[in-house]
Amino acid sequence: MTTLSGMPNRPRAREFPHDAFVDVLDANTRYSSTFRHSELSGTAREGLAIVTCIDSRIEPLSITGMHPGDVKIIRNAGARVTDDVLRTLLLAVHLLGVRRVLVMPHTDCRMASGTEPEIHEAIYAASGVDTRSIEIRTIRDQEAALLTDVLRIRSFPLLPNELVVAGALY
Repeated sequence: MTTLSGMPNRPRAREFPHDAFVDVLDANTRYSSTFRHSELSGTAREGLAIVTCIDSRIEPLSITGMHPGDVKIIRNAGARVTDDVLRTLLLAVHLLGVRRVLVMPHTDCRMASGTEPEIHEAIYAASGVDTRSIEIRTIRDQEAALLTDVLRIRSFPLLPNELVVAGALY
């Protein structure tokens, strides 16, 4: 792992906060000593991209029976198909071998546990930060949101019509 330091346009990144990342750096040293995937390319060997939530309980490779190098995994809070997900899929489809997309949100998702104002209030109560200028994209009806997101990918004009898109609630 290469750490960011000394980048002139990022004054806060000049010094890597080693003390806060000792566990990560130690784990990376152990990992790199036995790294065995250097033969993999950047393409999705199985032609699959998975859009899922940032929830660390979700293990997309295990869930789908895939392995490192098989899949492109795109994560965000709530597994929503945002403009950035579409941008990422555009690159994955045209340059990285993706032919199928699985949109896979999950039950017990924090984004489906409250309204937009409630989530903003919870953030403010926890940290004192007013986040109302940002769209959190809460989800009241997960099935309806999943259908909307699948349709958003299917109808995106810069993706090929033959792209296979499915949705599943994990």
